[in-house]
Amino acid sequence: MKKEEIFQLIICHSCEVIPELEGYEFKPSDRLVDLGANSVDRAEIITMTLESLSLQIPRVELFGANNIGELADVLYKKLQSV
Repeated sequence: MKKEEIFQLIICHSCEVIPELEGYEFKPSDRLVDLGANSVDRAEIITMTLESLSLQIPRVELFGANNIGELADVLYKKLQSV
């Protein structure tokens, strides 16, 4: 799976959790918190994305990601190392 596909997965799950984001032009520099996602929303988006990728990694390994683009990068690297 390519990084762009992972980015699109994150966007898809973000719109599922926060329907108001439907139609929003997502950028890799967007932060979920700035888009209105509270901590529960963010956890749900991450969980849904991990499930879609069939990844089982500790959430602590994702804390370095500051925005959606960095999150996609981290998940891409984790997926490559499995």
